[in-house]
Amino acid sequence: MSVQSLVNLLEQLDVAHKYMLDLAILKKKAVMDNNVDSLIRLMNQETKGMKQIELLEQQRVSEAQQFLQACGIKSQLNLTLTEISRLVFDIEDKQKLLQIQKQLSETMTQLKEANDLNQKLMEQSLSFIDYSLEVMVGRPNQEATYQHPSERNSGLGSRAGIFDSRA
Repeated sequence: MSVQSLVNLLEQLDVAHKYMLDLAILKKKAVMDNNVDSLIRLMNQETKGMKQIELLEQQRVSEAQQFLQACGIKSQLNLTLTEISRLVFDIEDKQKLLQIQKQLSETMTQLKEANDLNQKLMEQSLSFIDYSLEVMVGRPNQEATYQHPSERNSGLGSRAGIFDSRA
């Protein structure tokens, strides 16, 4: 197997991760706009994108193993791209491999940052919804302004009912 087929797979992985980054940006906007329908649609697209990335990642591992076997290495180790690049002797191929590695790494870092931000936005949104419900409904252990007469504490000046039973 040639290095070029591995580079092509890495380029496809980068494109897939950039697609996921675009979805993350749209997802951020949907969360900020409180657009639940759009958020659900984007999450479904994310699921499809994740399946595609998983498939491409399996192909990448297979291509890397075939490349190692072509180099005469019979190991089943899962080597990093940096380690694989040490086995590439053509300078142009090595540069392509290291360049796509850097590009993919940058894309994945951006995606992670966008996903972390979206997670924080979702947590804040849920906290706000929880707070709003507490304000509207009240806490379960919070005393209400009006209580059922049987639940009131009977004090010296309070009457148990409308009629005085001693009279």
